[in-house]
Amino acid sequence: TVKVLNDDDALELFKKTLPSAGSSLVQLKVRSTSQQSRALKILRGAAAASKSPELDLIALALRGKAPGFEKIVKMIDDMVVNLKKEQQGDDAKKEYCEAQFDETDDKRKGLELSISDSEKAISEMEGSIETLKEELAALEAGIKALDKSVAEATEQRKA
Repeated sequence: TVKVLNDDDALELFKKTLPSAGSSLVQLKVRSTSQQSRALKILRGAAAASKSPELDLIALALRGKAPGFEKIVKMIDDMVVNLKKEQQGDDAKKEYCEAQFDETDDKRKGLELSISDSEKAISEMEGSIETLKEELAALEAGIKALDKSVAEATEQRKA
């Protein structure tokens, strides 16, 4: 409980709740039953929002007639420890996922580059094919012209 109150987030929340720097706090006499009922109300709201069995268990302990909060404080501390462990697991999973995203992105970029290079090679080959077709057509025309001139020369020799 002391750790929670000394936390930077608690300090920021405390600063936000004060209306101005000139305000002062006045301590009122508070009974433990009013504190219990107030805590129970807050816990019920949080339990309804999160549907957490731990919060329901804490609320159930608060409804009991035990005069002290020792068990409840221990339960809250245990829940905080459990949440920290879960957060560490979530952080590790997030790092793993980010690494996988980076690796996959690198592979995708490599494949896109390979596709681009292949498309360039294909277009160059298509251009070469067209050039070769034109050269082949010119050679065929040259062969036909040569055949024609050979046929004419043969005709002239015979005549």
